[in-house]
This record gives sequence, C-alpha cells and structure tokens, in this order.
Amino acid sequence: MSEPRPVVFVHGLWIHSAAWHGWLDLYRSAGYAPIAPGWPGDAATVQQTRANAAAVANKGIDDITDGYAQTISGLATKPIVVGHSFGGLIAQKLLAAGTAAAAIAIDPGQIKGVKPLPFAQIRSGLPVLSRPGNRTRAVTLTKSQFRYGFGNAVSAQESDELFDTWTIPGPGRPLFEASAANFTKTSPAAVDTRKRIRGPLLIIGGGQDHTVPEVVAKAAHTLYAGSGAVTDYRAFPDRGHSLVLDHGWREIADYTLTWLNGQGL
Repeated sequence: MSEPRPVVFVHGLWIHSAAWHGWLDLYRSAGYAPIAPGWPGDAATVQQTRANAAAVANKGIDDITDGYAQTISGLATKPIVVGHSFGGLIAQKLLAAGTAAAAIAIDPGQIKGVKPLPFAQIRSGLPVLSRPGNRTRAVTLTKSQFRYGFGNAVSAQESDELFDTWTIPGPGRPLFEASAANFTKTSPAAVDTRKRIRGPLLIIGGGQDHTVPEVVAKAAHTLYAGSGAVTDYRAFPDRGHSLVLDHGWREIADYTLTWLNGQGL
C-alpha cells in the first residue's frame, strides 16, 4: 500500500496557518497527508505571533518560498501545494520550480505580467503601500480594513469573528514586491508561466474579492495559455477573499478535492 500523498497548505498575508484546520481534517479524511506550516517568523499560535510581530518583519516572497521549499525537501514525495492569496503566488512558484506535483492557487497574489489593477485591490493594499517604511516592517490590519479586504462578502459579525480568531501581523515586503513586479526585471513575483513540463495547476477566483479581484486571478490564468500544461480556472462569483476560512470554506475545499481526483491525484 502506497503512502498518502502529502499536501502542503500555504496561507496568505495576515492569516495564521491554523485557519487551515478544517481543510486539514477534510484532506486527511480523503486519504492525503496534509500539513500547514507557517511563514518564516510565524509562531505556533495566533496569539504568540501577535505578541512578536517583529519576527515576521522584512520577509519577502523569496524568503517565504524558500521556507516552504525547505519543508518540502523533507517530505518523501513531491506534494500537492494549496495556497491562498500570497500563498497562491508561492504555490505557483513552487510548481514552476518542480518542487510540487500539482498546485491550487486560490485568489492568488498578483504575479509578474498581470496587468489589471482594480481600485478595490489598490484600496486593500493601502494600509501597507501608503507608507514606504512598511516595506521592512510588520503590519497589522484593523477590523475595518479586514472587513473591506477579506470579509466584504460575509456578515459584519462573521468578518469580526474571523478577524479576532485568525489575523496576525504580516510583512509588508511581499506587497511592495508584487506591486512593483511589472517594473522590475528580476522580480521575486515572476513565475515561469510558459513551462510545459510541470504538474497541473488550478486557479480559483472570487467574484466579490477586493484584495485579489477576480479579474486579477483570471489574468494570471491567461498568462499560462501557451504552456500546454494543465491549467484550469474556476470562479466562485459570490465569494470574497475570506473564502477559505469563512462559513462557506467547505464549498471551495470540496471543489479542490474533486479537481484533484480528476487529475488522478
């Protein structure tokens, strides 16, 4: 009997890895071996991470990618990588590097080459990008900022509950790197979207997402058009950026399992 295939979950900015707990249980029951490591500097719990915000400061896209690559190097086989927000960008980088067997990028952070820049995305990034000094700092969202960027498609009560339960400080540097990607020759937000020999990729967009508007996720998918490798896209029109951790997370998770089954994974 073969060992269960590992699945590595990668969280995004401002959300602790413990928010994947429901996904871990679901994937484990489906026969996988899931893990959800944090970003470099994250502590084991939400409260511990909040208490030491300086530990996550000045960590960039390459630092985060390298941290997950190191974790993956200790696994027996190449994993499936599931990432949300900036975690979706990291998942694409790991897949292109040949580190992952397949990747699922949910509301993925903007990769180099994506052109749309909707107002909602600009507004969502302002808490960080409005102050250049935030590039090397850790930044914490307010409840109202979280409500706009993450919780706009759920009730105000649920948004506040998600904020209280799962939010942590996040490094500002990845946002600065992604926002400048199209003006930087060697950007860490670059992904080899033309690579033919790689595992399958699924990109998921949320139609009500303010942080990564669906047009941005769709534009990322379009960049893969010439690769020839499996690159699928699915939109959930009524979902916002909290789609992997709010009350409707199971709809997204079930779809990812169905897609993986269709890929023979």
